[in-house]
Amino acid sequence: MENLGILRILTCGSVDNGKSTLVGRLLFDSNNVQDDQLASLENDSQKHGTRGKEIDFALLLDGLESERQQGITIDVSYRYFSTSKRRFIVADCPGHEQYTRNMATGASNSSLALIVLDAKAGPNEQIWRHLTICHLMGIQHVVFAANKIDLVGFRAERFEQVRAELTARAQTLGFKSIYSLPICAVSGNNLVRRDEKLDWHQGPSLLSYLESIETEVSADVSAGLRLPVQFVSRPNSDFRGYAGTISAGIARVGQELSVAPTTARTRIAQIFRGDVAVDEASEGDTVMVCVTDNVDISRGFVLSSPDNGPTLSDHIAADVVWFSDKPFLPHRQYLIQCGHQLIRAWGTNLKYRLDVQTQEHLAAKQLSKNEIGHCHISCSHPLIFDPFDQNPNSGGFILIDHATSETMGCGLIRYSLRRSTNVAAQSLSVSPQDHARIKGHGACCVWFTGLSGAGKSTIANLLEYQLNRAGVHTALLDGDNLRLGINRDLGFTEGDRVENIRRLSAIARLMVDAGLIVIVAAISPFEADRQAARALFSENEFFEVFVDTPLDVCESRDAKGLYKKARAGLIPNFTGVTAPYDRPQSADLVLLASQAPGELASLVKDHLAKLEILS
Repeated sequence: MENLGILRILTCGSVDNGKSTLVGRLLFDSNNVQDDQLASLENDSQKHGTRGKEIDFALLLDGLESERQQGITIDVSYRYFSTSKRRFIVADCPGHEQYTRNMATGASNSSLALIVLDAKAGPNEQIWRHLTICHLMGIQHVVFAANKIDLVGFRAERFEQVRAELTARAQTLGFKSIYSLPICAVSGNNLVRRDEKLDWHQGPSLLSYLESIETEVSADVSAGLRLPVQFVSRPNSDFRGYAGTISAGIARVGQELSVAPTTARTRIAQIFRGDVAVDEASEGDTVMVCVTDNVDISRGFVLSSPDNGPTLSDHIAADVVWFSDKPFLPHRQYLIQCGHQLIRAWGTNLKYRLDVQTQEHLAAKQLSKNEIGHCHISCSHPLIFDPFDQNPNSGGFILIDHATSETMGCGLIRYSLRRSTNVAAQSLSVSPQDHARIKGHGACCVWFTGLSGAGKSTIANLLEYQLNRAGVHTALLDGDNLRLGINRDLGFTEGDRVENIRRLSAIARLMVDAGLIVIVAAISPFEADRQAARALFSENEFFEVFVDTPLDVCESRDAKGLYKKARAGLIPNFTGVTAPYDRPQSADLVLLASQAPGELASLVKDHLAKLEILS
């Protein structure tokens, strides 16, 4: 039989279904465990095993000490083995729901999913979640291994019940191939060879099936060349090379290139694979390319075929798998990393949340941990990509918390939204600098944040009074006042608070452009949203002022009786009581409650004067 090359397998499924045991036993029965590994395994089985004196094959995969102590898989464990017919790379993924991000990572690099389930218990929500993620990640081939068939007496009737349910669900997702088989991982039944206890099952053993299946792992070659630039090498003035891994197509010396996101064109002068010059390179090769022209190329740019280049869009439709304990909220700003691009982005519309059990599209205002949804995402600059269905290598992304750098979720770009090309910024004859010049002072945003009752509005009001008396053009945006007008439709859920600050910062941006010193007084409880507001302004246009008043002092000033109501449970989502407040990490000024409000306002005014905003 012809060698079919490497097969990348994802093993997944719910916790305790026997994934690690299956892979470990498969390695052992196919003679892929070395003598020293076997000796170590026997020793580990005595220390950490769960089967008495018998070998615990799961320990071949559970490499972390914490995994061995807990008897679970936490990280993705990769194993390499081969037979006379094929080579395999197996990604053994955790089954626990809290490690869904690890499973998604393994799925992104696999071409076949081996989903292991308990034949007695049958499929559960985690099985359906993993199946859905496999589909979203572009895996086309799925194998269902009904493990622990011994617990149901090796009965064909139970297997057929499970197989029918699994097949029906998988067919709705459109996989190219679906295969189900009964196994017993502990004793190795039906893993490497057919078993007499399961002779009623007419299909091949697991290994025989994996050796024979043909899978497609390459990107759509019709997309042309894609070389995302990861690094620009300039060891001296005579050499400039652009390094990266080819994600699709073939690069050849003399080939014409387009340079996205610019309109520049050039040709390939040289290709290096390591230190060796080559005439061509293909998908998966890490190369350094030199070009014939002196064109602007930086990290994050994409070199491509000029007649079939990537899509550029600042507004995309995408499927998102959410990882974080913090919910995904439309209008909250994140960083999106697609290839080697890293730019600001925010969801503009959460279209639906996916029910992983029924595949139903459910209305939702946010995504919680491990949920999957379809949303629209807006970017601060055009993103260079291919739709995921055409090229998974350039159509996937991750979302990163702007303040903490935590990976929040991953996504798959489906298409560009038409509005991204229908709307363009209008060129204006009068610049923000022109507006500021005729007012005789600089323009900026002074953003007061702090708990309710901290004194933000009082200090902001006194600051505006002082500036007004000095002939400075100002505008005061108070959070409560805006909630009586433009933000009247918003409540106090986390999502509504995010939208409240988004609108407030956008209005402040327009007023700064008009040459005003804009004073904002709003609780603005989330660091991510304050950072998003700051990102709208240049370095000397935004000043965060933290009114650092202790909670007990704020409560003692409770003129509106809000804290008392919140403590009584009459006001939900009240910051500092039943909702969090993120203390600023990079405030430009910190004001303490020990000083009089007028003095604190003067401190802010003096700060603006030192920065020559008031000159």
